Amino acid sequence: MKKVFIKSYGCQMNAYDAERMADVLAREGYAETGAVEEADLVVLNTCHIREKAAEKVYSELGRVRVLKEERKAAGRDTQVVLAGCVAQAEGREIFRRAPVVDVVVGPQSYQNLPALLRQGRGAMDTEFPADDKFDALPALEPARIRGRGVTAFLTVQEGCDKFCTFCVVPYTRGAEVSRPVARILDEARRLTDSGVREVTLIGQNVNAYHGEGPDGAPWTLGRLLHALAEVPGLHRLRYTTSHPRDMDDALIAAHRDLPQLMPYLHLPVQAGSDRVLAAMNRKHTADEYRRIIDRVRAARPDIALTSDFIVGFPGETDAEFEDTMRLIEDVRFAGAFSFKYSSRPGTPAAEIEAQVPESVKTERLARLQERLEAHRQAFNHGTVGRTLDVLLEKAGRHPGQLAGKTPYLQMVQIDGAGLSVGDVVPVRITAAGSNSLFGEAVAGVPAASAA
Repeated sequence: MKKVFIKSYGCQMNAYDAERMADVLAREGYAETGAVEEADLVVLNTCHIREKAAEKVYSELGRVRVLKEERKAAGRDTQVVLAGCVAQAEGREIFRRAPVVDVVVGPQSYQNLPALLRQGRGAMDTEFPADDKFDALPALEPARIRGRGVTAFLTVQEGCDKFCTFCVVPYTRGAEVSRPVARILDEARRLTDSGVREVTLIGQNVNAYHGEGPDGAPWTLGRLLHALAEVPGLHRLRYTTSHPRDMDDALIAAHRDLPQLMPYLHLPVQAGSDRVLAAMNRKHTADEYRRIIDRVRAARPDIALTSDFIVGFPGETDAEFEDTMRLIEDVRFAGAFSFKYSSRPGTPAAEIEAQVPESVKTERLARLQERLEAHRQAFNHGTVGRTLDVLLEKAGRHPGQLAGKTPYLQMVQIDGAGLSVGDVVPVRITAAGSNSLFGEAVAGVPAASAA
């Protein structure tokens, strides 16, 4: 068989897309390999959210060029595909900047990869097709699902209508589109029938979901979660990434009412200053965000909250940065992703003249991350002594160990004697390391009833 090496950058959407590209290519006789030097086809599935992410891709392409030349000298051909959001944003400029690339394909068109590969050098598809790309993708095969483990991503929504001034997603992923409920339920059943125990629903604005239901009316994410909770064998549900504007009452109530929905919410706020939030076009204030958090915690008091932050947005003052630090203290996040503002060409924020000096951004990010890390460690250490259900996902760090995640998405290492990947077991947390928890399986306590 021909071999394909796929490397994915960035978000969970790209991870899902990479798996589906592998499914498409499997029908063409390609087997996946983790060794790029063995690959007849190299696919780089790219992210364009941050500048460094795009630059990493071009550095990788330099290494791929050397490999392609070495394989050619040995009489072996290699095709190179640049896929994803960098492909969508830069189009034919990629062929000029990186001649090693044979095919360029955007995130809405990868179902057309076989035809593009047959066209050969210079083939490109960065259209936003009118037809649903998911209709053209092959059905999930049980053997391929089992090979990917007991957790899975499931795309329910793509695109973005929010137009935050720092973000390229509306231009690379297109307008918000939601998949029909029936298709999502069918995919969930295929996953669970093949051993998947936890499904994470993903979308650029997943809680803006408005897919067509069996009754012909649009369903909200809350209603979709209730339907998914009825799928046999689906023990755990999660969703990401959400926008504060779309946290409606039904979705918050789902956190209260559905035991399958894990007590974990990633809700990006980006900043704590109302002026900066307005300049970002976020359309929520810091206090509105605080009130959303209050409602979520009232529904599910034990919920773990995580977020995203951007420091050094154009024009951000010292006082406005302190507003963000106060928000962090008020909410006390269990984790967060944080970044220095990175100008993306074509976005409104890139045209603002009052750019913050790099040294200031660096200092602010260090302070922010120090506080976020202190809160993350406090949350993790707060689980020591508790008994939490853990979904065992893979072999642990040492022989005989298994590793899995708590409802709060923390990785736990335990003695795996008598246990198997896919089990959900009550675990008493005995210690917290810098990035993992450690625990002991509790005999005689049924999962999902541990306190």
